[in-house]
Amino acid sequence: MSYPPKIHQDNDNQHMVEVIKTYPLATLISVKNNEPLITHLPLVYNESGKLIGHIDKLNPQAALLKDNNLVTIIFSGPQCYISPSIYTTTQLPTWNYIKVHLKGKATAIESKEALKNSLITMTEFLEQPNPKYILEPDNQRMLGALNYIDMFEISIDSWEGKFKLSQDKKPQDIENAREELIRLNKLSIELFLQKVFK
Repeated sequence: MSYPPKIHQDNDNQHMVEVIKTYPLATLISVKNNEPLITHLPLVYNESGKLIGHIDKLNPQAALLKDNNLVTIIFSGPQCYISPSIYTTTQLPTWNYIKVHLKGKATAIESKEALKNSLITMTEFLEQPNPKYILEPDNQRMLGALNYIDMFEISIDSWEGKFKLSQDKKPQDIENAREELIRLNKLSIELFLQKVFK
């Protein structure tokens, strides 16, 4: 038996790009002296097939996002516990999730003008589909921050889509698991916000 099970792997790059565009907050991992450095930041997939990001210059990982250094990136889609109670057949408890694992090489982009334009473009992307804010090119706060931000791009060498969605079950159970994923993700956000922000 191979691992991970092929039925839970999605090799369609367009599916993975949709995850990246819908859930752009990435887990970015670099390694220095056998120690992983991990940062969570939004990455935007552009038309050239690269990921574009920005990082605080003081973040120790910033020094590793240049010179074609290797990085691993994880994008996380929806996920939830699946109770056997939702199935029409006898099953065990499980966890369903959507993840995209990428490996690539990071290169620094030194141009302040490129950084400024990239911040504007990323804001436009993140404000979709109903933009309520426009980051103007002459925004003084942004212009003052440019000296404290590093811009980088990542060329993607390896794609792996992990879409564990009860695909090995009967059609009705697959549909039940899909509905449960939607229901529990909405519910868990509401419950979390109630507990944390009382």
